[in-house]
Amino acid sequence: MIKKTLYFGNPVYLSLRNAQLVIKLPEVVKNESLPSAFKEQTEVTKPVEDIGVVVLDNKQITITSGVLEALLENNSAVITCDSKSMPVGLMLPLYGNTTQNERFRQQLEASLPLKKQLWQQTIRAKIENQATALRKCIGEEMKCMRIWAADVKSGDSDNLEARAAAFYWKNLFSNIDGFTREREGIPPNNLLNYGYAILRAVVARALVTSGLLPTLGIHHHNRYNAYCLADDIMEPYRPYVDELVFGIVRSGMRYEELTKELKIQLLGIPTLEVRIDGKRSPLMVAVSQTTASLYKCFSGEVRRIAYPEM
Repeated sequence: MIKKTLYFGNPVYLSLRNAQLVIKLPEVVKNESLPSAFKEQTEVTKPVEDIGVVVLDNKQITITSGVLEALLENNSAVITCDSKSMPVGLMLPLYGNTTQNERFRQQLEASLPLKKQLWQQTIRAKIENQATALRKCIGEEMKCMRIWAADVKSGDSDNLEARAAAFYWKNLFSNIDGFTREREGIPPNNLLNYGYAILRAVVARALVTSGLLPTLGIHHHNRYNAYCLADDIMEPYRPYVDELVFGIVRSGMRYEELTKELKIQLLGIPTLEVRIDGKRSPLMVAVSQTTASLYKCFSGEVRRIAYPEM
């Protein structure tokens, strides 16, 4: 069963009762003139075990430590947002697998040649998916992208990822004057940033569930980045976010600001349908298959990471 993503953008009280997340509105709780029966009827409950991601996007949200404990015990990811409604923090469980110590050791002992081969597979899958995204979005097959994907060497020593990215972004939003893919760039960079943050949380959660350290990447190794491996593994999934954002732009919706309507669409990323190992499944489920296969690569059981194909 696919886990749910819960978004809270208004003041709310979040507490725990009988393994259920209890959601209350402050204005109802504080109003002493309202009867208790009415207050109880306004409560909403959600089984904690059904929750995969929680997004907290308001300064006046009150959440108990019991809720946080229950969410983390059930391998949920908790995202906090800043004053601009952009994800700024991510909380994950410290453990997510019964054989975690053994899995940590296998990950830590992975050889450099193995990590280079895994990065080669990752970049090939990313460029292939970018090529498909371009074909689906702008209706043109870019043969150079397919050639670059096939030519990626161990460790991407020729940095074909960067060459493909420059070509990809130049063509994907070519109708938007002055667009370049930059974190602080003009819209729809704001939508891409938000979408990638949701994707990153989904991937980081799956890595922990698979008993892996999301900090220790196979390629990314920024000393200040706590989620290097998540940033590695999410690469082939990024084009799914790009395609979603392209659809929003093409629809004619205003996207200069992150509105509630835009967030609703972007929060649907975990449920996007993807194809992995020849079967269709929700993105969140596919990511779990990818991280499980990554562990098997570290343990020597398989030689390839299971990545989705657009």
